[in-house]
Amino acid sequence: MASSKARRRNLNPISLAFLDVMFCGFGAVILIFLILDHNSAATTSEQNPDLVAEVNLLRAEVKVGELGLVQLRNTLSDVSFEVVTAEGLARQIQEQLQTFLQELAALENSSVATEESIEQLRADVESLEHELLRLQASAFEQEGNSVRQFLGDGNRQYLSGLFLGGQRILVLVDSSASMLDSTLVNIIRTRNMSEDRKRQAPKWQRVVKTVDWISTQLPITSRYQIWEFNEDLESALGGALDSWQEVADRDGLNDAIEKVKDIVPANGTNMEQVFRAIANMSPRPDNIFLITDGLPTLSDRGSNDALVTPSERIELYEDALEELPRGIPVNVILLPLEGDPSAAAAYWQLAQYTEGSFISPSKDWP
Repeated sequence: MASSKARRRNLNPISLAFLDVMFCGFGAVILIFLILDHNSAATTSEQNPDLVAEVNLLRAEVKVGELGLVQLRNTLSDVSFEVVTAEGLARQIQEQLQTFLQELAALENSSVATEESIEQLRADVESLEHELLRLQASAFEQEGNSVRQFLGDGNRQYLSGLFLGGQRILVLVDSSASMLDSTLVNIIRTRNMSEDRKRQAPKWQRVVKTVDWISTQLPITSRYQIWEFNEDLESALGGALDSWQEVADRDGLNDAIEKVKDIVPANGTNMEQVFRAIANMSPRPDNIFLITDGLPTLSDRGSNDALVTPSERIELYEDALEELPRGIPVNVILLPLEGDPSAAAAYWQLAQYTEGSFISPSKDWP
């Protein structure tokens, strides 16, 4: 009895209080956890309907956008068909016009022809000319001023000052070995590489892109021709040098640019043969683009010298100018070249004299 009383007296009340605090704290933690978990579940269940509604709205907008894209493609196809139809009618009318003009010339030279027949043919010719202009204007309005588009890096627009009009536009592309690079060391190094490597030379790629850019600026009612020249001269399109192509022929223009991409720069530069060939064209161009990087190094007389001095290059250039017919604007696009300091002044004077334009573009042009 005495021992049990002694054990009760030995119990520490502080220990009991500590246990009460621990159990209460543990219970409070469990309660807080249950409250937070309930709030999170309630918030998620409340937000889900909003998210689902937003996703459904976005899906509906995507479907509307896809439907609009299909409609735009159908509209573009219809417009392209109308343009092709108008161009075909224009060609037919142009052929009929040529036939009537030939008949009119024959009647005027014939003593048997009556005045009524001649007047009737003249009226037919005038009617066809009006119809041709109407069809060309219709194609112009539906297709826009450019048959092709040139997309570069970024959205920069350039004010080049080049005269881009004309009815017969001739593009002259210097395809000599110097078009591979702007420094003599790299020109020598690159010209000994493969043809694919030459085509991919940065400077030559600028030439190709420049021709591509010019093709996008040509008036839709005009005609064009592209020549490439080094020590020889030939049409980049194949065929005769004076065979003018229609700008309105989109497929033909695209094919022309692809043929320019296949050119491999090589050999020297003979500009005298180019200007003489222009003088022999019938009909002649009424606007010329000259893409080059320096003065000529060859002439039709030939030369046995391995190196051409700057003064000799000026003489070759002056000889070539004597062959160039007067009255045709020459727009010069001059790319950089080491060791030819006289080129910029010479070509600037040519552009001024012919009432053309001269630009020496930056590295990122066009």
